[in-house]
Amino acid sequence: MAGTWALAISVALAFGASSQAREPAAWPVAADVPTPETVTVGLAGQGAPDITRFLLVRGAQPLLGQGDDVVALSPDGETVAYIDTATGEPQIWLVDAKGRAPRQVTFGEGVDEVRWSPDGAGLIYEADVAGNGQRSFTRLSADGRREAVILPSGDAFTRLGDVSADGKVVFASTSRNGADFDIYVTDLNGAAPRLAHQGGLGLYPAAWRPGAREVLLRRQRGEDGADVLLLDVQSGEARTLLQPKTPSRYSDLAWAPDGSGFYMASNQDRDLAGVAFYDVRSSKLRWVETPDAEVQRVGLSGDGRWLAWTVNRGGASQLSVRDLTTGALVELPRLPLGVYEFHLAGSKPVLAVAVNGPRSAGEVFVIDLTTRAVSKPVSATWAGLDPAMMVEPEHLTFKARDGVTLNGLFYRRAGVSGPAPLLLKLHGGPSSYATAAYSPEVQYYVSRGIAVFDFNYRGSTGYGKAFAGLNDRRLRPGELDDVVDATRFLAQTGRADPRRMAVGGRSYGGYLTNAVIGAYPELFAAAVSQVGVSDWVNALQGASPMLKASDLLEYGNVDDPGDRAFFEALSPLRNAARIRTPLLIQHGANDPQDPVAESDRLVTAIRQAGGEVTYIRFPDEGHGIISRANRVHYFRRAAAFLQEKLGIPTR
Repeated sequence: MAGTWALAISVALAFGASSQAREPAAWPVAADVPTPETVTVGLAGQGAPDITRFLLVRGAQPLLGQGDDVVALSPDGETVAYIDTATGEPQIWLVDAKGRAPRQVTFGEGVDEVRWSPDGAGLIYEADVAGNGQRSFTRLSADGRREAVILPSGDAFTRLGDVSADGKVVFASTSRNGADFDIYVTDLNGAAPRLAHQGGLGLYPAAWRPGAREVLLRRQRGEDGADVLLLDVQSGEARTLLQPKTPSRYSDLAWAPDGSGFYMASNQDRDLAGVAFYDVRSSKLRWVETPDAEVQRVGLSGDGRWLAWTVNRGGASQLSVRDLTTGALVELPRLPLGVYEFHLAGSKPVLAVAVNGPRSAGEVFVIDLTTRAVSKPVSATWAGLDPAMMVEPEHLTFKARDGVTLNGLFYRRAGVSGPAPLLLKLHGGPSSYATAAYSPEVQYYVSRGIAVFDFNYRGSTGYGKAFAGLNDRRLRPGELDDVVDATRFLAQTGRADPRRMAVGGRSYGGYLTNAVIGAYPELFAAAVSQVGVSDWVNALQGASPMLKASDLLEYGNVDDPGDRAFFEALSPLRNAARIRTPLLIQHGANDPQDPVAESDRLVTAIRQAGGEVTYIRFPDEGHGIISRANRVHYFRRAAAFLQEKLGIPTR
């Protein structure tokens, strides 16, 4: 007992560590560090709209375009919780499912994700400090008047897993050694976390088994693959359920109410992900839905009656719902073009769908699955802009030089034809893909006369396992060929002016931007790189614990001499002296994924070699730009930079 007590005290102390953001690294060039400026919007309807209006477009939408869940439907299907940036920071709002009386219920520095407690009595939200990725968990009463910390923010990286029907909270944390993710259990009252399982790299909890002390775990194998384990939280024993030879996707794990098995999205033994059910008792997986496009998300109602899923159709979501009691597909209303996040109620036939599209920026639709009645409790607020002016993309496909089919989303201002000045946009990940979501950045650039091609280079997800694996490990240089092939396709089809093309991307897209302008110095007239890698050896050695497990499979092991030499040769820093493309770089000093030193080194090297580089180094941001004032500052400067280099007059 004494040992158990001591462990509990030490764990509690570890989780109560300082919640202050890490001190930003010093940077000697004061001009590169932006100072706060007044955020103005200008007059509606006069001249080209400022970026501020595009950023003020509001609804239930992820702050960076896609990723975190921003909508939650109460178990009784009567209340929608959603994250909105009306105050300038992402905060939680509640609204009746019929749309009556929305109200704000959080008022702190910002919220990352939100969910309901299983009993519907309150909410649980996650938040970090200045973008450092070290999240706290907080419980909020349904009336918004009482908050209690479940887990304080500290020096550890954390991942919230699930909350059981009796209020047990399971999560992963690196608090033991700063690198490995262990599994802990606490409760909604914030009891001292108990170590349930000593884990390793990339081990995260997923879903409690109904009526049992077991929880599903996902162990990362690459960026889009995982193994599935079942952990007994009392004994600490974990047994492997799914571990195929070829890494496969297992996501959105949803238990059947009787605990016999779970539904999920998977591409085990398939190229395109489908909907599968794994029977725990027989240890067999069976396919439930196998559409001709990649399944994105899967969900099951709390009573097990309604199964819902979305598939990717050229960057946009297509939603389906099946009544498992009758086997019939539900006839759903037509929803706007966009990316869908959906949630099913517990025991009520109610479905909430958040639509994030060019002309539906975070609208939420609530559908009664039996009567087909539809309400829209959350509508987009367009900040004086006309939603009809927002451009919906054209999905384009073409062949790479080696015959691989590539694709992307093309945006161009309505009524314009012929070769245009263009930004070739490279998404991050690389296990991600271009989506037809509302993007303030894209719509702003298009309004300024810059066409955008949001490009799915090899290695992008959403189009099958084979395509996603085409850039793994030593295949990575093929991405650069794809970028060149995309410019040729756009020029040859008359969509882009080859003399006025720019390239830009964020995160992995930032790396690709850095790499291609060093490999092909004359290809682009300008480049914009955000939070990108410049030195792969340093980046992989110092990667966040959130990334290390997937990095080993996706990239390789830099302790291996062969891998190390490969990534040294691939690093953009080696070509810094060759970079003659005018370059704008942005990075946050608190970035936990790609440390700011990655951009510091590249900026220094380019300047020493006489190249042209503009640096925007935010002291109060991380891997994304969260502050509205900082976002305004960045996009104004990026647009002005692109317009100048592409020869577009400022209006």
